Amino acid sequence: MSILLNGKNLSWKLFQKIVFEHHSVGIHPSARTLVQKNTALLASFQKRGDIVYGLNTGFGVLSNIEITEDQIETLQHNLIRSHSCGVGLPYTEIQTRAILLLRIHALCAGYSGVRLAIIESLIALLNKNILPYIPQKGSVGASGDLAPLAHLALVLIGEGSVLQNQKRTSSVPILKKAGISPLKLMGREGLALINGTQVMTAISALNVLEAQKLMLLFTIAGALSLEACLGSQKPFHELIHRLRPHAGQINVANLLWSLTQQSEFQKAHVACGKVQDPYSFRCMPQVHGSTLDTLAFVSQIVETELNAVTDNPLFFTKEKMWLSGGNFHGQYLSNAMDYLSIAFTSLAHMSECRIEKLLDPQFSGLPACLASQQGLESGLMLAHVTAAALASENKTLAHPASVDTIPTSGSKEDHVSMGVGAALKCHQILENAKIILAIELLSASQAIELRRPLKTNPLLEKVQAKIRTVVPPITGDRIFSQDIEKIVSITDDLFQLVSQNI
Repeated sequence: MSILLNGKNLSWKLFQKIVFEHHSVGIHPSARTLVQKNTALLASFQKRGDIVYGLNTGFGVLSNIEITEDQIETLQHNLIRSHSCGVGLPYTEIQTRAILLLRIHALCAGYSGVRLAIIESLIALLNKNILPYIPQKGSVGASGDLAPLAHLALVLIGEGSVLQNQKRTSSVPILKKAGISPLKLMGREGLALINGTQVMTAISALNVLEAQKLMLLFTIAGALSLEACLGSQKPFHELIHRLRPHAGQINVANLLWSLTQQSEFQKAHVACGKVQDPYSFRCMPQVHGSTLDTLAFVSQIVETELNAVTDNPLFFTKEKMWLSGGNFHGQYLSNAMDYLSIAFTSLAHMSECRIEKLLDPQFSGLPACLASQQGLESGLMLAHVTAAALASENKTLAHPASVDTIPTSGSKEDHVSMGVGAALKCHQILENAKIILAIELLSASQAIELRRPLKTNPLLEKVQAKIRTVVPPITGDRIFSQDIEKIVSITDDLFQLVSQNI
């Protein structure tokens, strides 16, 4: 059964079902009625001869130029073609599905004056997985994501390209084979297709979902590293965190406390001679907790945006009026992605610090670099260097995009959000963080092996066993990049394993 969209009912659960599991979508009956009435309202303005921005005017710095009735169709098609100025690599299949879904959902709200045929054609593309080829670069995040969404709209008018099997191909034969006819744009449909924050919202939403997985797994990795280094569970005692009751801090402290119960490593810690652990172990509740709270805030912002109407102008059927505003401005998302970037840069750097401690015999009491034959073998020395390189790269990427506005369109659009740039940077930070996480898990799991026959917490033992399904214990130097890639490949499985057992 299709998931019926109405412009305000897209939950995280439905988003994932449609984007990842390819559930089909349709227009909710109530939305169908709203869209038809809204289209009729716009038609009444047009028939009356009203001057409406984007219907019978130019765009941006050219908005004061009136367009005659017989030029409206040409105007809308020219808009799509001229604004298709995106460059760079294309968005992935998953990213494009998310963009397409959000464009459909926003139009279903019934404030853009488009015909049902426009929405139905977009739905046909999504349901048949015919994905427009959309270059990643070219949006400044206001007025919405014009350039990338123009590339999406090209396919609707029988132009542009689609992404098929990771290759760029003409949309014409693909549309013909699927039985989808190119549309002639009417009214303000060209502008309605490209004005909005759907690209930055799509990438932001995918970032949030990825961050939720990494957030939990970084805490699991931290617990595994703590155990392997015979660190203390005492910094996670609830008495400490009651005195600084941030929700995230308490949540992480409670999880770390539970992950160090029923552990023979904690008994061994008593005789290890350590008084205090380094900050990268001891301060996990404070740093991981801050990241968790940041993620919760960002998630709320993005969820609101999933169901937002970000077109301009907007047409209000009940009030029989149109208003020009600024809902297309992506500052909420730009700020949110910068917050998430900063938080995960710090989180991943703390992981890199723990990797260094695992490989340091002066701290861990284990062989240097966890090598079997020190000197003859280098062990995980360069795995740590890779983690350090990525942690450093993240620090550069974490420079905020949201403060780097630049005037465009003759300075009429004089403040922009750089929302797509912020979302793409955040995506790269999360990709780097995932690799750092994998290196910590590789290092910690090897350190655990070197502590045998000690047993850690039952859940951590399950994590250890899952890692061992793809990466055997290290008995000598080998190509460790392959081990890292294998652990990266099971992060979703590890997340499911942990989620089901906490």
